[in-house]
Amino acid sequence: MANFKLNSSYKPSGDQPQAIEKLVNSIQKNNHYQTLLGVTGSGKTFTMANVIEKTGKPTLIMTHNKTLAAQLYSEFKSFFPENHVEYFISYYDYYQPEAYLPRQDLFIEKDSSINEELERLRLSATASLLSHDDVIVVASVSANYGLGSPQDYKDIVQKLQVGQEYNQRALLMRFVDMGYKRNDAYFDRGDFRVNGEVIDIFPAYNEELAYRIEFFGDEIEAIYSFDILNGQKIANYKEITIYSTNPFIVAKDKLANAIKSIEKELGERLAFYKKEGRMVEYNRLKQRTEFDLEMLESTGSCKGIENYSRHLTGKKEGETPYSMMDYFEMMHGKDYMVMVDESHVSLPQFRGMYAGDRSRKEVLVEHGFRLPSALDNRPLRFEEYINKAPSFLFVSATPGEFEVENSSVIAEQIVRPTGLIDPVIEVVDSNNQVAKLYDEIKKVVDRGEKVLVTVLTKKMAEELTTFYNDLGLRVQYMHSDLDAIERNQIIRGLRVGEFDVLVGINLLREGLDLPEVSLVAILDADKEGFLRSTTALIQTVGRAARNVNGKAIMYAKRVTKSMKECIDTTEARREKQIAYNKKHNITPKSTTRTLDTNLKVEDSGELYNKASKKEKIPAKERQKIIKELKAKMLAASKRLDFEEAARCRDEIAKIKKL
Repeated sequence: MANFKLNSSYKPSGDQPQAIEKLVNSIQKNNHYQTLLGVTGSGKTFTMANVIEKTGKPTLIMTHNKTLAAQLYSEFKSFFPENHVEYFISYYDYYQPEAYLPRQDLFIEKDSSINEELERLRLSATASLLSHDDVIVVASVSANYGLGSPQDYKDIVQKLQVGQEYNQRALLMRFVDMGYKRNDAYFDRGDFRVNGEVIDIFPAYNEELAYRIEFFGDEIEAIYSFDILNGQKIANYKEITIYSTNPFIVAKDKLANAIKSIEKELGERLAFYKKEGRMVEYNRLKQRTEFDLEMLESTGSCKGIENYSRHLTGKKEGETPYSMMDYFEMMHGKDYMVMVDESHVSLPQFRGMYAGDRSRKEVLVEHGFRLPSALDNRPLRFEEYINKAPSFLFVSATPGEFEVENSSVIAEQIVRPTGLIDPVIEVVDSNNQVAKLYDEIKKVVDRGEKVLVTVLTKKMAEELTTFYNDLGLRVQYMHSDLDAIERNQIIRGLRVGEFDVLVGINLLREGLDLPEVSLVAILDADKEGFLRSTTALIQTVGRAARNVNGKAIMYAKRVTKSMKECIDTTEARREKQIAYNKKHNITPKSTTRTLDTNLKVEDSGELYNKASKKEKIPAKERQKIIKELKAKMLAASKRLDFEEAARCRDEIAKIKKL
């Protein structure tokens, strides 16, 4: 049992104490599935943190998108500052998977941009799991994709101990086998450098600490960490463990066996194409695979190494690939749990991952771009995922059918610690709904509060925004054509008062914490479909649940089944909340959420202006600029501002090329 220490000035209140007790008892009885049904603003994250502390189980927290994962990571870092809270999402800023379009005879090469900080955080997560008991990993769907063998990752380590003797040349070759490269000119993550009898190594998973190993002959005399930016000594160590730079790196003997296995499969596949008279596919596969084999033999890695994961891990055809859960299992056996946030969205997304990945790769395999074993580089199938972990906790305001039917316990968290009650819902005839809504918006804006409007199409969102702006309102729209950074900036703009009304489609449901919003308007609420289902309506109405003046208006010609279920559910919750407030003499008050000014992109213009003239300045001065940029990059990545971190990283790369 791990020792988790929850740091919070709040104590469980409202429905939280009974929900925590119910869930903890269920998990301790080894029940497989349990659900936390918590309304918006009821403190579900705080309840999850209490469950982790009381059960003492290492935990994987999964959600369906990176934005929510970042939010959860930030919250759990503040809840457990003394424990190891890690972040595991896709490390790509941009990712275009390789694909082939037979009708057009068009091959799309894999194109990606790796975010070094996200890659470091992933490696930090895997390293922490093999080093500590008190680990919480917050992850996106990326945790369901295949990883290298946790046993191989654990085996490819180098332990260093003061007083022990090591052949320095053999040690340096070991670092190379682990994926590290020698770089005496510019020291970065994943590098080592040598100066006489001193070896510096910068683990790929560390943030800003490198290790210095001082030898006397072949004996290690001292090991200490130092700050990579200023070289200042930080702490002495009697021993340290260095992990490899990539979970897919394996020992030399296993790599040799993997290469033989790949060669055997290649021979069988080439014989198939030759027999079928498909020489284009024959030559294509031969050329691509033989190049990869050469790279594996000479460097231990190759582009797209994950496509050979079955050979590298020793798995059989069709066998379940290793994933993040195997790293938990490696160290903790069956004593860990998985929490699925916003499970009503996350589980269906996990369910659909396998089919999409499979169909794309089958085309690549059929036309000779990949060996058939590439099909085993895949995400987990839903039945594999849902049965993998010993204990699941599903968290949602609107649990789906799977959660409701399979959970041993459903803990309801309806009463909010703030005393806030669910919004009043009004149904208004949709004739002249735009004009009627204008009058409602004016009332809300005059009170200094904000409005969310949900519509059915992108065109409607854009046209409604233009119409209201022409009438003097301050309105913005948000839909899927806008990237994640733009969407975050728009939400921030609403909160700081740059505008008063946000119009969107289904992006206004999960994960938006906007205490300033007191009115949610649902246009064409009676148009049955995904965007107007019971779940969607409840989630949308919940966006107004953090304000004491919260109200939702459904504009419709009739009351549909989904609308009625939403209204009935909301009314039942309101009754319970009002009764609790009366009993405990609680006066509801709006929640407050401090706007994190650290999320605002800093103006680094002066620094970039200096860097833009880099060709004309001395090499020493360029190194100073790199150090400044690196400090900014690390500061930006700490506050999860990956856009700014990426900008600094790109500028550093330009200067390094000189």
